[in-house]
Amino acid sequence: MFREHPRSARDRRHCIIRGVGARRVVHHDRRGRPGALVVWRPDGALATASVRIPDGSWVSIEPRAGHLAPWGAIDRLWQGADADARTTPVTVFGAVDWARITTIPPLAEPARMPAGAGTAILNLIATLAQEQRIPRVTYRGPYPTEALFLALLECFRPEPATGELLGRFMANDLAWTPAPFSPSFDETAYVQWRDGRIEKVVWEGRTYYREDWGAVRRRAPLRVHDDDDRVRCSLWALGAPLADHLLLDAHGVPRVVARSSVDEEPVRTLAPAVREGLVALVIALSAPPLATALREITAGLTFTCGPLACDLVRVTDDEARMSSRFAAALGRRLADPATRDASAHLALGALTEVAAAMADPLRVRAQTRLAAAAPDAQAASFEHVEDDRASARTMTAAVTAVIVSGGVGDQPDVEGDEPDDGEH
Repeated sequence: MFREHPRSARDRRHCIIRGVGARRVVHHDRRGRPGALVVWRPDGALATASVRIPDGSWVSIEPRAGHLAPWGAIDRLWQGADADARTTPVTVFGAVDWARITTIPPLAEPARMPAGAGTAILNLIATLAQEQRIPRVTYRGPYPTEALFLALLECFRPEPATGELLGRFMANDLAWTPAPFSPSFDETAYVQWRDGRIEKVVWEGRTYYREDWGAVRRRAPLRVHDDDDRVRCSLWALGAPLADHLLLDAHGVPRVVARSSVDEEPVRTLAPAVREGLVALVIALSAPPLATALREITAGLTFTCGPLACDLVRVTDDEARMSSRFAAALGRRLADPATRDASAHLALGALTEVAAAMADPLRVRAQTRLAAAAPDAQAASFEHVEDDRASARTMTAAVTAVIVSGGVGDQPDVEGDEPDDGEH
């Protein structure tokens, strides 16, 4: 479907520079620009390595940077403006035997990683393991989370690729075959390729994903999807694109197609039943120990519906906003003749999509809050059990409010207009 760029051929991806006492290997992106730098010592050990991330900065690895409980030997990550700069310390992870990679290291503080840095480091690990002809690697760290599972899917393939893969990963019952991607740091957007197709795009801080990743379906509101011999990046909800943002041609060159005009619309506060339903769904979609922290965080947020710039939701310090474009599309769908069961299914699916989009930023805050809590509060969070019947009643009330209102059950004229925050 897509034509290979001349510089993407395997024999031109790497450039080896030999100097006194060191061997520097430059990995190029699909357009021939540096994307990673690996420096090996004369004894074959890693001296340093750096990877470029979607915002154009670089994250570098300082191998064998010391020892830290409970990891033992650690490698340290730094961020800088170029491949040789170590300006800002980021975090540490369990030390890797870079000359023969057999494991995926545990990361100490995932929340401190710049956007895209985690998958860039994992992709370097996958690339080197593939070059070393390592058939599979394993992860045995303490945090086999869903976020790590999804990041690994970008650079590896699970083995065996059957069954409930996320559950198997969390039970340390998966191995991973190296399958690195090829990046392209285009001026307009960062584009990620694998197996001849575009799988991920980053544009203006937004990340667009394909839905299908082998046996796994990744349901994200910002989606990469095919359109004949081109690819579109769209805001996606209710089973269809709501708005196109980028169009990529047959060579994968991105062009912005989002509307530049600003829509002036009122911002409306969601009805209490819808608000509580969204909170219940966020908790249901998250790890049980985060339930109390999520309730504390969401208690201080106003849940609204209003204009957004290209997003399905936006979560700030004091507001969780749902896109008015999404609300209008849902209202049109609910207006079609349908049975009550069909309307309930549609409303629940819509609320779940919104809750899933809100969940990631809320979970990060909840994890931070829980990490800072006293030991007895942390212990209590792991013993907490949700009342499933109460949660079900809350969700049912939210679905009913959406159906009765013919939309998201909002309360008009609460905050007024915000003309400077339009939706493209």
